[in-house]
Amino acid sequence: MAAEGAPPFLTEAIVFLAATVIAVPLAKRLGVGSVVGYLAAGVVIGPFGLGFLQSGEEVLPVAELGIVLLLFVIGLELEPERLWRMKRDIFGLGSAQVLITGSILYSIGRHLGFDQKLSLVAGFGLALSSTAFAIQLLQERGQLSSPYGRRAFGILLLQDISIVPLLAMIGLLSSDHETFSRNDVLREVGVVVSAIGAVVIVGRYLASPFFSFLAGSRAREVMLTAALLMALGSAGLMHAVGLSMALGAFLAGVLLAETSFKHTLEADIEPFRSLLMGLFFVAVGMSLDFYLLWNNLGIILIGVVIVMFVKGLCLWALTRVSGSDNSDAVRVAVTLPQGGEFAFVLFTAAVSAGIFSYQISNQLNSIVILTMLMTPLLGLAVDRIAEALKAHGVENPMIETFEDATPTVLVVGFGRFGMMVAQFLTSEGLEVRAIDNSPSRIAQARKLGYRIYYGDATRADVLATAGAGKAALIAMCIENDKIMSNSIDLIKEQFPDPLLFCRATDRMHVLELQQKGVDFQIRETFESSIAFGRAALYDLGVPTDRIDQIEEDVRRRDDERLELQLKDGFYAGSEKLHSVTPRNMRQEIAKSLDASE
Repeated sequence: MAAEGAPPFLTEAIVFLAATVIAVPLAKRLGVGSVVGYLAAGVVIGPFGLGFLQSGEEVLPVAELGIVLLLFVIGLELEPERLWRMKRDIFGLGSAQVLITGSILYSIGRHLGFDQKLSLVAGFGLALSSTAFAIQLLQERGQLSSPYGRRAFGILLLQDISIVPLLAMIGLLSSDHETFSRNDVLREVGVVVSAIGAVVIVGRYLASPFFSFLAGSRAREVMLTAALLMALGSAGLMHAVGLSMALGAFLAGVLLAETSFKHTLEADIEPFRSLLMGLFFVAVGMSLDFYLLWNNLGIILIGVVIVMFVKGLCLWALTRVSGSDNSDAVRVAVTLPQGGEFAFVLFTAAVSAGIFSYQISNQLNSIVILTMLMTPLLGLAVDRIAEALKAHGVENPMIETFEDATPTVLVVGFGRFGMMVAQFLTSEGLEVRAIDNSPSRIAQARKLGYRIYYGDATRADVLATAGAGKAALIAMCIENDKIMSNSIDLIKEQFPDPLLFCRATDRMHVLELQQKGVDFQIRETFESSIAFGRAALYDLGVPTDRIDQIEEDVRRRDDERLELQLKDGFYAGSEKLHSVTPRNMRQEIAKSLDASE
């Protein structure tokens, strides 16, 4: 018997998924990025396109959770100390960008004949860039951790913070705003401070023990549920006191960045973030009104040009003045010239407050959407110009491609073997990241001062967030042969570029690793047994030069036996072993050494 009715949103979900699997790969193939693909998909399937879906406004409240999860993931990548080091970019460069760009756009609006309130809200609303859009572009390019990427993120973070005073400005500009008493203001400040304090206390003192307990259960779905609870709970608390949900999630992420679970949490949340972010951009694309665009084409296109030119010029000038070179200044300027998602919130509040009409709000929203569509094309044009100049032998310091590399070493498994490997690497000043799946071992290593994170080496998403894709070398130091084998296969398939060094538990494991084509392997007891044997011979009175000869012979025989075992099986090459009686041992070693010479 056929079902009486389809579940809610089933048709919409099918249309959304079908549109994205077509549009996003096509956009990536054209080199304009996945964000443009999502926007284009929304335009096509929306009410002003083919009309498969009738409204993006119903989807936006759910899709905005993608921004919340995006800021949570970004927070996981920023430890408090690193965030503090960015204070100059956040509060200096970011504040200057919002104030100067907003003031210039306000002045242009007044010069074009718009009234003061409209020009003020529109100017500062369009001064905000899209956190979701820009960070997606930076992540696709692998540039979020680059110098210019960090500066761009500092600007975006201040812009997210500025939405709070800008919304307050809407209330002050409205004709019927309430007059707050001093006690009301103090009460509101107290509530906000209390909410932030609650998030800080939970994130700083309770989250790590809680996740350690959950990790001991080995239940991945519980860890995922807890991660979503932390992100959305913090966002909901901030929203309840009138702050940005995205800022609440970001604060929770920053606090969890100091725990050993950051990479696993990031990997668990990433699929939800990507899906909801895609849904957000599709909903934005659906809201582009072609009839409105056509009827007001001139003023909207002028607005797009003015916004992108003014913002790009201000961003370039401010980053140059604050210490960036020309190349990074250009990169920031072509990454952040678009309008942002918080402009939609600001313009909607302005309509509700009677500052301007719904028609004006739609025109401003169209400007924001078109600037989003133009930004990847602008970045692509800069890349093409740079490549063309380099092809003609011109190295232009003003324009460079967005390529960057940060080589690291990823240590997988942090027991006694991995710890010693890390000591060698860090002593040379190399950047070392380590993951392990034992909460107790992680806790012990952290007490000794090591930075180690919880992670499953058989999960590609965890390895990716831990930096396997950017690593120069991956050191496999885990004890479980089966887990190592599965992880090696995964690394060979997903991350083929890094060198792969492996710890082998025994001779059979060595043969398996050589067959898998790892770059280097060593039995965990081989070198220690060599040292043990040398010490025993020395204390038994054997001369040092003789011990050196014996070690050379043992190593050569072992290598020859391994070659035979690879060809003919594990039991091949047994004749290479020293199995003669002690009185003939010296003669056998001398013969083998003479033959090798």
